[in-house]
Amino acid sequence: MTTLAHDTRRRSARLLAGALLALLLAACGSGPKTITRDGAEANPPANLGSVADAEPRVEPIRSGGPNRPYEVLGRNYVPMTQDRAFKERGLASWYGRKFHGRRTASGETYDMYAMTAAHPTLPIPSYARVRNPANGREVIVRINDRGPFHPGRIVDLSYTAALKLDLLRGVAPVELERITFAEIRSGSWRRDEPAPAVAAAPVPATPPPTLDVTPVAALPDAQPTEALRPLDVAPRGFWIQLGAFRQRDGAESFQRRVADELDWLAPRLAVFVDTPLFRLQAGPYASREEAREGAERVRDALQLVPLIVERR
Repeated sequence: MTTLAHDTRRRSARLLAGALLALLLAACGSGPKTITRDGAEANPPANLGSVADAEPRVEPIRSGGPNRPYEVLGRNYVPMTQDRAFKERGLASWYGRKFHGRRTASGETYDMYAMTAAHPTLPIPSYARVRNPANGREVIVRINDRGPFHPGRIVDLSYTAALKLDLLRGVAPVELERITFAEIRSGSWRRDEPAPAVAAAPVPATPPPTLDVTPVAALPDAQPTEALRPLDVAPRGFWIQLGAFRQRDGAESFQRRVADELDWLAPRLAVFVDTPLFRLQAGPYASREEAREGAERVRDALQLVPLIVERR
């Protein structure tokens, strides 16, 4: 009887442990919505660590389009339009399946498995070397998109570029250096020894939520969804301004991205014409205090500081 009772207690303990483990796993999968909005696909292609870097070539720098000055969330950006050297250090993030297949600022389709990146001011198109100082790995990417717009972040990498740098765990410090036309023509951009390849890893934790928008360029056939408010005269009241654009397509593209990120704000989003700019704003709010509360929610969600404007 003693042995039977002991075995029964052991079986009960195992069942209880299994139940607790199931509860823990369920809890881990019920995090904030932002954690599931981006990341890798369930079954990414094999051998991504062996994907070749972007091959630099001389591509003319456009003076307009994605290289025009623009404003996002109260901050002005002036893209480079000359072939000159550029170096900086800061934080890198990456973006994945949420934007896979969408248009980039260049008008090209984003491919999370290609060696590309987004930068706020480097010429589109251009090439840059990105180095992870923590492990010495380097990659060369083609800049074809705009972003990131989070304080401290200097580049948004494609999924594969981040994998090769071992940055899929999230935001991390990097060193970035633009490759000039002179370096491309002379071949001096090449290293004697390539960076070590990285084996394709299983799907990691999703990167911190980002607002990787296309503020200055979208193809002419881009159409607003039915849920988005059309261009209109702004009603009186207080508005939260998220960006000002020279092109309508750019403002509407940004509007769609913000609506995806902040579903609670989507019904209030609208694009208005204030010649020569198209302004993306959310509102109207009855009072400045109410608008300030909305702006704080935007700031907390996106880690960005919008402006509050009054329309009379």
